[in-house]
Order: sequence, then structure tokens, then C-alpha cells
Amino acid sequence: MKTNLLPAFKLTLVCLFFFSGIYTVIVLGIAQLVPNNGKGDIVMQNGKTYYTNIGQSFTQDQYFYSRPSAINYNAAGSGGSNKSIGNATYIAEVKARIDTFLVHNPTVTKADFPSDLVTASGSGLDPNISIESAKIQVKRIANIRNMREETVSQLIDQQVEKPLMGMFGTKKINVLKLNLALDQLNKTLK
Repeated sequence: MKTNLLPAFKLTLVCLFFFSGIYTVIVLGIAQLVPNNGKGDIVMQNGKTYYTNIGQSFTQDQYFYSRPSAINYNAAGSGGSNKSIGNATYIAEVKARIDTFLVHNPTVTKADFPSDLVTASGSGLDPNISIESAKIQVKRIANIRNMREETVSQLIDQQVEKPLMGMFGTKKINVLKLNLALDQLNKTLK
């Protein structure tokens, strides 16, 4: 018994010291090397502070819609719905999202619909949408804001974020940055 307890106790102390002390200091040190000292990607506009790395709800027709969130964009804890694609409740939620989107975007057909506009991400806090999801909303936003569709499309093209190091991930658009840029563009055109 002593031969098992003593090594287990020593290992517990070593792990406790390492993970609550050394590891924490290492992660904190690495965070100091990244932009904004690991506090997130912060944008200031019109006296307000926005965190661009956390998904936010945009449901007004004058803005690009965000990706849905299974946790109502609550950054205190991330998580998905954990429902399978065959779950009746999940299917009803997705159909309701599609129907709502089609009401606000009558020129769009179900065949053209990008899945990221109606399905939540695994974290529920994804701040990005695909380029297709942004482009499909151009007509609605241009009509509401009395802008040319080409102008809105050019803004989307300017906001595209490339994959990490050109090969990890896909091209994407941060919805908050896009909507803030849209507000700025709309002010300059008036």
C-alpha cells in the first residue's frame, strides 16, 4: 500500500505545483506577446467598446445577420445545442430560422442558402460568417440603407479575413467588423 500511495501523493503535488503555478505563468507570458495582451480583439467606435472575437446578435434588417447561437451569445459559458441532425426540436429550430430569413430576404431561395446562417457553431460564440452568408444579404441591406448593391458587395470584399498562414481554415467575415464598417460607410455616403 505504501508503495502505491507515496508515488501517487508525490505526483499529485508535482501536478498541483506545475499546473497551478508554472503552466499559468507560461500561458500568461505568451498572452503578453499577442496583440492587446491576450484581452481579446477590441474595437472602439462612437465611444463604445466591442469585442470582435465574441459572436453578437444582429437581427435588425439594416445589419448583416450573425450566425445563430445555442447559448444566446452569452460569453460567460460557451456551448452548442448538442442536438443531432435528426432531432425533431433541432430540425424545427433550423426550419424556423430558414423561414424567418426568407421572410426578410424574399429574393433568396432555399437552394442558395448557406448553412452557417441557420446552424449554431460548437461554441455558440462564433463571430464569423462565410462570404456566401454575407453576399446573400446584400440586396436586403442595400435596399434598406438606400445604397448600391455593388457598394455593399465591395465592403464585403474588403472585410474578408484570409485563412491563418494562408492554409488553416477558410475565408471568413467578422460580422461585427462588417456591420461597424457598414455604419461608417453609410455615414460617409450621406
